[in-house]
Amino acid sequence: MKVEALKKRLDRNRPMATITIRIPEDVIEDLKRVAPLLGFSGYQPLARAYIGQGLRSDLERLEGDTVSALIASLKRHGVSDEVIHEALNEVTQQ
Repeated sequence: MKVEALKKRLDRNRPMATITIRIPEDVIEDLKRVAPLLGFSGYQPLARAYIGQGLRSDLERLEGDTVSALIASLKRHGVSDEVIHEALNEVTQQ
């Protein structure tokens, strides 16, 4: 994934689309139960996080993108989106 695309992904205010998806009721109940325990405001943000994690993992595997792999590793090590965003800005402005 290119640096510009990564910067867009880190933007918390990027446009959202509404979708409809059928999910078993018991899965929704589990998401509702787990979301606050993981610090999410509700089950929908948790579901988005799960989808995003799976998508990033697959994109990394399919595209073999070193920058995406590095960002994923930094996040796993607790580096915040803000710090990563600042570092990307520094790199792209040189």
